[in-house]
Amino acid sequence: QVQVVESGGGLVQPGGSLRLSCAASGSIRSIYAMGWYRQAPGKQRELVARITNGGSTNYGSSVKGRFTISRDSAKNTVYLQMNSLKPEDTAVYYCNAEGSLQYWGRGTQVTVSS
Repeated sequence: QVQVVESGGGLVQPGGSLRLSCAASGSIRSIYAMGWYRQAPGKQRELVARITNGGSTNYGSSVKGRFTISRDSAKNTVYLQMNSLKPEDTAVYYCNAEGSLQYWGRGTQVTVSS
């Protein structure tokens, strides 16, 4: 079993920045990739960014060039640096760990508003 816990959400003005963190624990040897997804009210959950154990990354088209995913393997933690935030980035952001199963955190709210 794997547990993932997000932190770092909050309220930020348009154009601002936030950094989200996701710490994984438990049977982490089974995990080969971690990522961030988001879900806005009335919309489907969508990929924000994903990083593999080998360091390969991929991003959702709406965040490319603004968001950066990184990882600290020693801390079993993945980060999402979000810059140039827009109101349309407002959503609940979920951390995901991929192994033999998919593991999800409870989510952290990000609100971009003036």
